[in-house]
Amino acid sequence: MAVQERVDGILVQPTSLSRSHRAPLAKLALKHRLPSMFGGREYVEAGGLMSYAPDYVDLTRRAATYIDKILKGAKPADLPVELASKYLLVINFTTAKALKLDLPWFLEQRADEVIE
Repeated sequence: MAVQERVDGILVQPTSLSRSHRAPLAKLALKHRLPSMFGGREYVEAGGLMSYAPDYVDLTRRAATYIDKILKGAKPADLPVELASKYLLVINFTTAKALKLDLPWFLEQRADEVIE
């Protein structure tokens, strides 16, 4: 459908379905020369162009502090809800080259990780 609609790129949200099909999704995007943005690093490792998503390692560490507080007697309902505060930009330059994209230099400088 994206090809028929002549879209300029695709954004894939991180779901259990898209995660289990990340490699075929990345291959389809490359086959149809569509720049792709994903919601997780694993999609870029599978061949997607780039992702911008919360740092799950950081989220896990922060969850451990909540568990510690609960184990020490804090009521879960009394603990504040926190949003992710650290995000990672990951770019696959091999995919960018295959798509013949000339990404701006500042994007590479801003990236937390570059896959080549």
